[in-house]
Amino acid sequence: MTAVHVVVPAGIDDAARVSGGNRYDRMICDRLRTTGWAVEEIAAPGSWPHPGPVAPADLAGALDRLPDDALVLVDGLIASAAAAVLVPRSTRLRLVVLVHMPLGGDAVPAEQERAVLTATRAVVTSSDWTRDHLLERYPLLPARVHVAHPGTDPAAAAPGTADGGRLLCVAAVAPHKGQDQLLEALAEIADLRWECTFAGPLDRARGFVATLQGRAAAAGISERVRFAGTLSGEALQREYRDADILVLPSRGETYGMVVAEALAAGLPVIATAVGGVREAVGWTPSGQPGLVVSGDDPAALAQALRCWLTTPELRRRLRAAALQRRTTLPRWRETGDRIAAVLLAVSGGRC
Repeated sequence: MTAVHVVVPAGIDDAARVSGGNRYDRMICDRLRTTGWAVEEIAAPGSWPHPGPVAPADLAGALDRLPDDALVLVDGLIASAAAAVLVPRSTRLRLVVLVHMPLGGDAVPAEQERAVLTATRAVVTSSDWTRDHLLERYPLLPARVHVAHPGTDPAAAAPGTADGGRLLCVAAVAPHKGQDQLLEALAEIADLRWECTFAGPLDRARGFVATLQGRAAAAGISERVRFAGTLSGEALQREYRDADILVLPSRGETYGMVVAEALAAGLPVIATAVGGVREAVGWTPSGQPGLVVSGDDPAALAQALRCWLTTPELRRRLRAAALQRRTTLPRWRETGDRIAAVLLAVSGGRC
């Protein structure tokens, strides 16, 4: 039996700390176990990538208890901020880093992330955009940087409504997710019929949430906007089934897992053209299953929403494309198998 030790953030299964990265890690660990791997999860305490003074020592202790040549897959949220722990141990352990989002130069110093990624046996990214970004920024061997797109679960197709007015935004309510841009766009189309649900944690930026609620009231649209809080499982799937379109106004995404989840339910999307979002949206014989607009441009977002709400032919075309894209999205089985192949290559000394 092939064994791997997976370093994940503590609280990976905490329903109050839902994130795309946590879900990705959980699905991969479960898939590896299903296919016969012995998986030991090492929960790294601390608020990574800013864990505090104690957490790195705890991580170092956990790694030092592993045997020589142990295969270790480390979540990038931890790895990019743990150069002092990982680099000295990279010759004894077979380290692989899973990068959900590059952090160098932003949340951590770029030289720290560079040191970790250049010391590991392989890097796995969740999008082609992320792979390209890392290869442009750091002296990494292309053959050692791999892509494993996030998977999706089969979902029932959303029936949609005639007027397309049920809008859904799924993301933590925080500045980097751009809900302020969406709210501004909604105020611009207040003359049209719509309602919008914001599904996502409300405790990441409480001041931002309060500002959004105040702006909605000032614009006279607060009764048409619902902040549903953290949703997962069947509750989130119900939102996808009840919606007409997903709107993701984010200021930065390496892929956009919620885009893929929406498309898995046959929902078209309106999203900002940031990071790897276009990868998640994809293309079909009927065209793109959504509208991709420039980032940080509420006017462009408002125009896209107006087109969706006032053009029945556009709604028909985007819905048809979304149903086609639904059948070509990667499944979690494929994602897990891709990562397993990288781990096997590292374990066998071929990477």
